[in-house]
Amino acid sequence: MSYVSYLTEGERVGLRPFRLADGPEFATHAHESRNLHRPWLFPPTTTGEYESYATRLIEDGARAGFLVCELATGAIAGFVNVNNIVHGAFQCGALGYGAFAHAAGRGLFREALGLVLGHAFAPAADGGLGLHRLEANVQPGNTASIALVRGRGFRLEGLSPDFLYIDGAWRDHERWAITAEMAGPGAPIAQGSAGARALRNPDR
Repeated sequence: MSYVSYLTEGERVGLRPFRLADGPEFATHAHESRNLHRPWLFPPTTTGEYESYATRLIEDGARAGFLVCELATGAIAGFVNVNNIVHGAFQCGALGYGAFAHAAGRGLFREALGLVLGHAFAPAADGGLGLHRLEANVQPGNTASIALVRGRGFRLEGLSPDFLYIDGAWRDHERWAITAEMAGPGAPIAQGSAGARALRNPDR
């Protein structure tokens, strides 16, 4: 197995940026995971769709996309994206994420989300995103997603009616958020932004 560099890694998963070459593997896993994702999530299920999706994440400075990979095999387990990044006085981003079916229910995404928090809140000077706040907008019926962010210390801030147009209709979303202070100094950066084996670089 060829050596893979990760931006940051934990005990079982590592994060790395999206690459166009990952299209076939990503699209295959997304296609196999349709029953798990619907009606909450619609990641690209063809290589053509993936190319457009990944290009936006790679080239748009207001987004940061991370593939979650199993360290034991290098296989892509899912993804976590930080969208709508705003710096200045706001220093905030919006999370979008999804586990693939073969990786769901194994605790991998609890670890992955912790790594993303550590990277997002790390100072830009140390290679992090330098953010102060992350939001996760989740449909009320998506209990697995709510359990994930609640378990990572996000707080429920309210309900946003008709917030996002998904699957043919405007959907209500609960607004969950966490700040750098809430994550605390123990946020799991692992071999994080400053000390990682660095590899530089839908939507919900």
